[in-house]
Formats: sequence, C-alpha cells, structure tokens
Amino acid sequence: MPSEALNIPVRGGHAAQDIGEVSNSFGGNEVSTSPTATFHSPANSLGALRKPSAKQLKPFNTQDIKVLLLENVNETGQTILKGQKYQVEALKSSLPEDQLIEKIKDVHVIGIRSKTKLTANVLKHAKNLIVIGCFCIGTNQVDLQYAAESGIAVFNSPFSNSRSVAELMIGEIICLARQLGDRSMELHNGTWAKVSAGCWEVRGKTLGIIGYGHVGSQLSVLAEAMGMKVIYYDVINLMGLGTATQVPKLEDLLRQADFVTLHVPEIEDTKGMISTKEFEQMRKGAYLLNASRGSVVDIPALIKASQSGKLAGAALDVYPNEPGGNGPNFNAELNDFTEELRKLKNVLLTPHIGGSTEEAQSAIGVEVAEALVNYVNFGTTVGAVNMPEVSLRSLTLEEPNHVRVVYIHKNVPGVLRKVNEILGDHNVDKQMTDSRGDVAYLMADISDVNANDIRGLYQSLEDLGSRIMTRVLY
Repeated sequence: MPSEALNIPVRGGHAAQDIGEVSNSFGGNEVSTSPTATFHSPANSLGALRKPSAKQLKPFNTQDIKVLLLENVNETGQTILKGQKYQVEALKSSLPEDQLIEKIKDVHVIGIRSKTKLTANVLKHAKNLIVIGCFCIGTNQVDLQYAAESGIAVFNSPFSNSRSVAELMIGEIICLARQLGDRSMELHNGTWAKVSAGCWEVRGKTLGIIGYGHVGSQLSVLAEAMGMKVIYYDVINLMGLGTATQVPKLEDLLRQADFVTLHVPEIEDTKGMISTKEFEQMRKGAYLLNASRGSVVDIPALIKASQSGKLAGAALDVYPNEPGGNGPNFNAELNDFTEELRKLKNVLLTPHIGGSTEEAQSAIGVEVAEALVNYVNFGTTVGAVNMPEVSLRSLTLEEPNHVRVVYIHKNVPGVLRKVNEILGDHNVDKQMTDSRGDVAYLMADISDVNANDIRGLYQSLEDLGSRIMTRVLY
C-alpha cells in the first residue's frame, strides 16, 4: 500500500499536524512504528498495554508531539514522555501569563503543578492543545469547564502524595503540641528556654479531620497509632478506618477537637469555611492545621484567634496568594497579612511542601505521565477530571486495518445517529460513549479501513455541527 502523509488539524481552522505515514500500520503484517510505551505502574495497572500482542496506536508521528513541562516536573515523568519520542521542553519554574500564552500556542501537551494558571484567556491561545497534566492533587489552577468545552482533557494525581501530606500533618501536630518551632528558633538565636508549660503529649488528644478523603483517611490511621482519638467531618457519609467516628456537623467537630486539620478541595463551598465564627466554636487552646488550599482559612481571623489566646498554635502550608518561585518573596505584596502572621508564636509556616518528598514527586511523575501517554496515544480518558471516563480494550497486531475514532462533541440529541451514519461504511467493532454536563465523548474502533478512507472519515466528523474535537488514532 503506498505511503501517504495526512495533514489533519487538531481543531478545524487551526494549525495542522502530520498524522504520520499510513503505511506504518495498515496492510499485510506490518507493525506500527509508534514507540513502545514506557510504564512503571504495578503489574495489574494498564495491563492491556503490556500484552505483547497489543498494537501501539498513534495519532500522528510521535516526534511531532510537542510537550511543555513547567515547575520542575519530576524526572520520572519526563523520562516516560521522552521515551515516547515526544518533543519535550522542561522548565523549572512557572511563567508569567504573557510568556505562557506565547509558549502554549503550538504545544499539544502541557504539564504543570500548582503555580501555573491555565485560565480561559490562556487556553484560548492554545490552538493545538489536546491535554493538560496537573502533576499535583489540585486542579483549581485550570479552568476545567473551558478546557472541556474546547476538547482538552485534564488529568491530575489524586493519590500519589497522600502519604507525604499525612506524615507532614503528624509531624506538625507533634511540633505544635511541644512548641518545637519556637524552641528551635530561640536556640538558633542563642536563647536557652527549657519550658514545659503549654506543652503536651498527643496521646489521648482528639484529632478532628475535615475532609476524609485520601489524605484525611491516611492521617486518621497514623493518628490512631499514636493513641489519638479521631473524629471527622465530610459532606459524604464515609466509613471510618479503625475507630474513627464521623460527626454530622462541622460545629460538632470544632467543639470537640484539640487539633483540627483541613483536607478539602477549593470550591465555592470551602472558601473561607474556617473564619471568625468557626474559631469561636473551637475549644480554647486548640490547634488548627491547613494543608488543603489557601482560600479555605480566613487568615486575618486566624491571626486574631492566635493573638487572643483562643488558638494555642497553628500550621499553614498554603496561602491565598503564593510566590511563583523560590526566593525572598513571601511578603506583604502577596498577602497584606504576611508581616503579622510571621510574628505569631507557635505558628508553623511552610511553603506548600505537603507533597514535596522524593517519593511523592516520583510517583506523581509516573502517574500523570502515564495518563498523558494513554490519552495521546490511545484516547483513554480514565482519570480525567473534566471529561467522561471512556476506554476501550487495546487493538491487537491481529487487527492491522483498524482505526480508533475519538469524537468529542456537544451533548445534544441526534449526534450518535449522525456519527454512526459516517462510520456505517465500515464495521464498528467496539464503541463507547458517555457524557459529562455539556460535553460528550465517543470512542469507536472500526475495521476494514484503508489509507484513503482516513481523511474522509475525519473530515466528515469535522463537518458535523456538534463537533468540539476529532481525533483519528491508528
């Protein structure tokens, strides 16, 4: 079969990319030249991709996939992406919006952490972008709705740093109970101050966990192992681990707990959820620890509660506004309360390091990079935070004349009928579709496709009024 390079745009009307030599994966017993994926997950994870007979799909020549990684993404993630022969550019810091807009114009994949803001204004310039990888837990730095409506999938790492954050909380609970931060600073300054007043064991104390998810539940187990009583509050009814007990109201937790920790996402309902009223409900001499998002705690109210003696101590790892990089820039220009906060006694301030361990960053690099490879090469959306989760089993080498069609479209009536009319000239071996809000995601594997059919299939789908993005993988 003659070789033919197809120039098919990712989005209609925008810059085109070469989707590769069709002869690489069609006809006879030829094998796709798409690079073999590199995966480091447990043996039962992504098992279909490991089978020797699995056919490696590709959307176009993988050396044409441009990847931009910001904020010092871990080397494990970079290695996986480079192993696919993608063009990978990795920077150690975030970028100002004007530079980010310029950089993002021609990339297909972008990887970020918590500092980079992918707003609608930034994303509208990303004409070739198909997927975003958040190498962290949170995704509030991305306009998820705009991304979905533009056909851009977003992945994150909801599990990999949970243990690291939980261990930091345990360490800070002990540090606050023993006033270790103050004692250490005093001795650094040459003052010997051996005191026991206001210093406590954590055994027998009550820990109140707000948000009993991946981090909160792990913290629960660690705290019980140290002899703490654990109660938790969550908007969902969840079974507690060990002897942890769920309380029905946030106020119930605040009135009972000696230590209160926060592990909630940044959504409208959690903004300022701990403020003056909540501090008044807490026990006198209690401690507050926030490792979730900076908007969750009203920090000026925390300062007043600390100065009045209502709080015996606090630990903050997140702030409403955080510096874009390391350096002497945690000051009043970012947050007007900073100077007062820095003067407080028995208040631990850390620079958003909850997940900053070698183990967590390595695991995050693997988890997110694998998700990006699966999406780019196979169209799989399992784990996406803004798209329906759709996946089909891998094509095999015994299915050489097959293509995978991915059609992201507006969730309106009649689309499936029109798509199947287009696919109807071929045998549809497998098909799955699902929707999430206003966006639907259809994936179909079709057989008996020759090289000349691909452009026609693609263009027919592109011409539908419901189309958001069309991808043809082969």
